[in-house]
Amino acid sequence: MPPKRTTVVFDLGGVLIDWNPRHLYRSLFAGDEAAMEEFLATVVTPDWNLAQDAGRSFVEGCALLRARHPATVHHLIDAYPARFPETLKGPIEGSVAILDELRRRGTPLYALTNWSHETFPPALERFEFLRWFLGILVSGEVGLVKPDPRIFRLLLDRFAIDAASAVFIDDNHRNAAAATALGIHGIHFTTPAALRRELEDLRLL
Repeated sequence: MPPKRTTVVFDLGGVLIDWNPRHLYRSLFAGDEAAMEEFLATVVTPDWNLAQDAGRSFVEGCALLRARHPATVHHLIDAYPARFPETLKGPIEGSVAILDELRRRGTPLYALTNWSHETFPPALERFEFLRWFLGILVSGEVGLVKPDPRIFRLLLDRFAIDAASAVFIDDNHRNAAAATALGIHGIHFTTPAALRRELEDLRLL
């Protein structure tokens, strides 16, 4: 019989919080979707953002981009850290409802997020449900990012979580697979409804 899963670990952006740089840049590009997508594919890229999630400062990250790209886009580069709260549209209500239900059932809850140590504190203040977790591991604070197995091991060690009893939910399938490889039950998040069904199958809801 498979082990009973009793502890749930959530990713934050894309699972509980609707984070997307497009929420900010649509206003800066005045609705020019093609220009915005080109900018996000070639300037403020996911790999560039991940380096801040791994601990690099935005001062350094933005300076690197300004050195590589024309002055005409420097204000767009600097807008990312300066107006980061605008990349967070709000909570994903269906997922937060699941989190609340788990909390009310007494389920131990933790979070593991790829997030800059500079931009996470304002989010912690903004979203009350982030205070429901027994612990949150922020990549930018420890210099490791998912799907590196070391960050999962650090999570397990820091919060004394047994991998065989844990579930990890992430909207990135590579991150969910990395958790599964360590004995955690990884769930690739797609929708709150699909997540609810998976947690019901695990008898957590």
